[in-house]
Amino acid sequence: KTAQQEGAEVILTGAGRGLSLTKRTARKLDPEPAVLELDVTDPQQVKDLTKTLADTYGTIDGAVHAIGFAPASCLGGEFMDAPWEDVSVAVEISAYSLKTLAEIVVPLMPNGGSIVGMDFDATVAWPAYNWMGVAKAAFESTSRYLAKNLGPQGIRVNLISAGPIRSIAAKSIPGFSELEDAWSDRAPLGWDQNNTEPVARTTVAMLSDFFTATTGEIVHVDGGFHATGF
Repeated sequence: KTAQQEGAEVILTGAGRGLSLTKRTARKLDPEPAVLELDVTDPQQVKDLTKTLADTYGTIDGAVHAIGFAPASCLGGEFMDAPWEDVSVAVEISAYSLKTLAEIVVPLMPNGGSIVGMDFDATVAWPAYNWMGVAKAAFESTSRYLAKNLGPQGIRVNLISAGPIRSIAAKSIPGFSELEDAWSDRAPLGWDQNNTEPVARTTVAMLSDFFTATTGEIVHVDGGFHATGF
């Protein structure tokens, strides 16, 4: 919504059961954006989306990565109990997919552009976050390598490390409500987990040409919590 208010033409993607949710979200926007299917683990869908974007839009200016998933064994419970089969799924979908997204959009950015990813602080071991925290650490490292490799093409890659936002995905994280309470108490500027506007505004700013010399950065939008600790 914020991007549209600033004049952007928006395209949304979704996969699996999340596709219907994305379509419902699209219907709330004006104008209603196109919703395209993208399962980042499906090479054919990745190829098809690349072609659809090229044929329909020609070029794009920016892309937002808001993709994450971890099997139940990777969140909550005992960290040591998660099998590699599950951990690999979390890493592929939550971290490697940033590189997959770059493969899709970079050919459509001949004049440069911006890739922005949604992050959650991976510098500490959070209660119950477990292997998703490991995946986020890989995500952050991936963003730096992409920034290094895509910079010569004028493409910036940055992350937004946001405080906890109440969402369907957040509800699946054990202990999330306790994290919300602690965040609101500790953040110097306070934190409202129901207000997505601060994160949305920062994301749109990073997509814009206001930050042409910024890449490989993690911008904290968390009320200042990262500066104080848990």
